[in-house]
Formats: sequence, structure tokens, C-alpha cells
Amino acid sequence: MNIDGYGRVAIVTGAAQGLGLSIAQRMLEDGKRVALLDVNEEKLNELRLSPFFQQMNEAMYVFMKVDVSDTVAIKDAVRTIMNRWNRIDILINNAGIRRETSIEDITLEEWNLLMNVNLGGTFFFSQAVLEVMKVQLWGRIVNISSFGGQFGPLTSGAHYCASKAGQLVLTKVFARHLADYGITVNTVAPAAIRTPEMDNVDPGKLKHMIASIPVGRVGEAEEVAQLVSYLISDSTNFVTGATFDINGGLLMR
Repeated sequence: MNIDGYGRVAIVTGAAQGLGLSIAQRMLEDGKRVALLDVNEEKLNELRLSPFFQQMNEAMYVFMKVDVSDTVAIKDAVRTIMNRWNRIDILINNAGIRRETSIEDITLEEWNLLMNVNLGGTFFFSQAVLEVMKVQLWGRIVNISSFGGQFGPLTSGAHYCASKAGQLVLTKVFARHLADYGITVNTVAPAAIRTPEMDNVDPGKLKHMIASIPVGRVGEAEEVAQLVSYLISDSTNFVTGATFDINGGLLMR
């Protein structure tokens, strides 16, 4: 077991499946206490009965239904976690919605939905934990962005890419604002990672994407979790405002 930061409290949004779940499980294995947040209560209930959580000490985790586009729900979640563990050390802004809608067909409703969840959720959840982390003089915020936020549409719509690009800027803004408090803020930008969301990608687009990856394969969610584990460790006090690509060489810069 990795004892770096043992016992710290982490929040992972969008934690019911995919990257969020892998990140949350990795942190639990490393000895952290984790609040797994997701809007999908059914999937959270399924996780309660999964072998991984059945063998895990129940005092180390909590499942919470939270819609990150709802600022009241965010504040309530932070209050609940503080009442339970009396600290918040780590925030992983992972919750997101992806759509492949063409530019011509994006409606105002769909635009606002993606912006409110992907970008608004990142901003308002980060805002909600600031005072706790500032008092502690230690904190880690990691935003899960995307290749699409750097390069533009490959398998995703313009609204998704715009929201993910916004996360990159928010990372820098928060990193500068919080540097004096021992709080680091960084971004992880994955691409072509094997998650349930990959099942929703058009097969033709997916085939083209995989063919263009220099390492010749898709990535695994655990590889992203390992990178996040490094960024939230005590080894990264001098790393902030940065974007870490994990895409098999699909984008090099």
C-alpha cells in the first residue's frame, strides 16, 4: 500500500464508472478516504454490492448522488463530507457529458447542459472546497479534461470540446490564485481510454482514431488513475497549472 497522504479525504465526481471509478478505487487502495459522487444513483447502488467495495472498510468511502450542475447540491455535498470526515484534501473534477452532435444540430438546451456539467461543475465544485483547503494550507485539485479540449473535435461535438478547453484555462486561473496556500491545481487530458463511454463512439471514428495512435492501442483507465495518483501526492508541491497528456502519442506538444 502506498502510504503517501494516507488517510486524506478525496472527492471524485462522476465516480460511478469509467475514469472516475478507477481513480476512486486507486485512491482507496492507497489508503485515502473517498467520497464517490455521481448523478446516476442506480450505478452507485450497484457499486455498493461489487466485490471491490464489499471487501473495503466501509469507513473509508461514501456514495453520494450529486448533480454537479446544481450549485446547491455541491454545497450540500461539501457540508456532508465535512460533517463526516472534518476535512477535504483532494478534489477530482471528473464528471462530464460527451455528445457527438454536429455544429448545425446543437441546441441551446444541449449547449447549456454540457457547459453547466463539464465547465460549471468544475468551477463551482472547486470554489466550494477552497475555504477548507486554504485553512489546511494543503490541497490538490485535478481536472479531467480531454484531447478534444486541446485539439478540437475528433469524436466529440464542438460544445464538448469548448467545455473541455475551458477547464484548461480554469486550471491556470485557480493554480495562480491558490499557489500561496499550498494548493496545486492541474489537468489530466486523456484520449482514447477504454471506458464504457468508448462504446458510444461511432465505430468508424473509433477505428480511425486507434489507427492514428503511435503506440498502437487504446489506453486503460488504470493508467489514468496512476497519473492522478502522482498528481495528488506529496511529490508534486512544485507542479501546478499544468496539463498532463495521456493519449498514446495522439497529440504531442
